[in-house]
Amino acid sequence: MNVVFISPHFPEYYHNFCSRLKDRGVNVLGVGDCPYDMISDDTKNSLTEYYYVGSLENYDEVYRACAYFSSHYGKIDWIESENEYWLELEATLRRDFNVTTGPQIQDMRWMKFKSAMKEVYKSAGLKVADYIKLDTLDEALEFTKKNGYPVIVKPDNGVGATHTYKLKDDEELKDFYNHKQDYIDYILEDFVPGDVVTFEGVTDKDKNILFSTSHYMDTSIMDTVNDASDIYFHSEPVEGKPIYEIGEKVVKAFDTRSRFFHFEFIKLSEDKPGLGRKGDLVPLEVNMRAPGAFIPDMMNYAYDVDTYTIWADMMIYNTCFYEIERKYYVGYVGRRLGIDYELSDAEVADKYREYIKIEADIPQVLAQAEGNHIFIFRAKTKAKLNEITKAIIAHKKKKAAPKKAVKKTVKAVAKKVEKVKEPVKEAVKKPVKKTVKAVAKKVEEVKEPVKTVVEETVKTVEKKKEPVKKTVKAVTKKVEETKEPVKAVVETKKEEVKAAVEDTVKVVEEKKEELKEVVKKSPRARKAVKKPRHKSKKR
Repeated sequence: MNVVFISPHFPEYYHNFCSRLKDRGVNVLGVGDCPYDMISDDTKNSLTEYYYVGSLENYDEVYRACAYFSSHYGKIDWIESENEYWLELEATLRRDFNVTTGPQIQDMRWMKFKSAMKEVYKSAGLKVADYIKLDTLDEALEFTKKNGYPVIVKPDNGVGATHTYKLKDDEELKDFYNHKQDYIDYILEDFVPGDVVTFEGVTDKDKNILFSTSHYMDTSIMDTVNDASDIYFHSEPVEGKPIYEIGEKVVKAFDTRSRFFHFEFIKLSEDKPGLGRKGDLVPLEVNMRAPGAFIPDMMNYAYDVDTYTIWADMMIYNTCFYEIERKYYVGYVGRRLGIDYELSDAEVADKYREYIKIEADIPQVLAQAEGNHIFIFRAKTKAKLNEITKAIIAHKKKKAAPKKAVKKTVKAVAKKVEKVKEPVKEAVKKPVKKTVKAVAKKVEEVKEPVKTVVEETVKTVEKKKEPVKKTVKAVTKKVEETKEPVKAVVETKKEEVKAAVEDTVKVVEEKKEELKEVVKKSPRARKAVKKPRHKSKKR
């Protein structure tokens, strides 16, 4: 058997898919955009041969790689990547190399577009959130009048929660519409209150589920991406649970033959008219590939199996050789850089050494959705799992000053302020009052002379208006004669006012220093009386 695996080096742990096939005698032929000497030894050892291309986006290069493999090893039986991003590339290569296993080009619409997924869900008798394609603002506003707020806007063709937002009112909707990415086709859907629950596993060529499990998302993926907050989730049993029943319906509704699948549902946190009652599951998305964020490894730790082997045996033998029995609860925590945690990474590793199965740094390109530093751990009971989760995500709290000390300090400061308040008030008031009176007096002194000059000028103009030129000259002369005396008076009084104001400021500054000395002696009080800062509204 010849299997072409696209990008076997990324994510890093994907070499596990390849190694299980190679261990069973399969020619595993890797195509990637990372030079051979830069891929890990694990990846090198998991491949029969590796073909380097400058870019996986360049179809001609990837086509030549597959043509080379076909000429050297014979007909290609499978083309896989287990990566959402390369699904269309896989399908195009299957068409061009006549590979009948796996999804074809005509299957891409319902595999990649959320609007098409919803139509398949509906055909299976499953209820989905009401939605429209976001074409015009008027249509969007009309949709919100019908369904109310909040609403969710997301790319029709997108991975994870990138470019996905929760909008709360017309203002946010208009702002999003006016600034959205023009190259992305969006859908607008009714908000469904609840938490995301997954259902993933492996099927045979007849859509029979060989192995499955579930994970409960304790945090919103949308929020963790947009707010860069901690991400954590845990495994849940599916045996005899409603999620298995509805998961089977979805498996049958879609073309899941010989696939790793990953479905997402929303478990209603309250009754939702038209969708269901609290606790019901509402279909969200379907993915025809392995789940990300180390979930295959979490599946292994929950059941003490090897998911990669189950996948390989499905491709080769169309069966699973494991006895499936759940044994553990498994948790995942993705920490963020820049957050001050109660326990350091080293302290977590030391304290919970017997429970931790994986500790790793995540590449920056994946860190937005998965966290910068992750811990995967397991426990026999859910209570123990929750204990470990809380310890890992606990943030350090800022220590507040004791209430008694704060109260005492505030009283002391208030007392000091009362003592100096009146003296400062009087010191400021008297000079200012005196200065204002002096200025008013000076204005009164110059007002009459100026008024007299102006009246005399008017009289002169009236008497001399017949010979216009002569009158204008006379007026000009009179103005010039009176301008300088008036200017001199104003300048003199301006300096007197300026001096008076400076004296007032000096008094204020002296009293201000007294206040500063009081506050310096009581730093806690300074902090306690500081006005609170209000956070701006998040959008």
